[in-house]
Amino acid sequence: QVQLVESGGGLVQAGGSLRLSCTGSGSIFSINPMGWYRQAPGKQRELVAAIFSGDNTNYADSVKGRFTISRDNAKNTVYLQMNSLKPEDTAVYYCNVDWFRGDPWLWGQGTQVTVSS
Repeated sequence: QVQLVESGGGLVQAGGSLRLSCTGSGSIFSINPMGWYRQAPGKQRELVAAIFSGDNTNYADSVKGRFTISRDNAKNTVYLQMNSLKPEDTAVYYCNVDWFRGDPWLWGQGTQVTVSS
């Protein structure tokens, strides 16, 4: 079972930036389509960014143009660069297999992102 560890969250003012990292144990991490998800209080978890088939990416409309997903397979790490952050981006962020293209693994603890207005 792959273990996922997310990091890089924090408190930032609106308009600021954060870079999230997700490291996975196990060699299969690098061959799977991966995604970043978020879950705000009282809301369902949503997929906001995905990377698959090499460097292909998809983004939710709410983050398009502001977030960038990337990966370093040699380091078993997926990143999410978040720019122009908005208060509505406040949520716990998780990484996992892109659930439209595969079966998610056990979820990690996530990393809290809080954007103040």
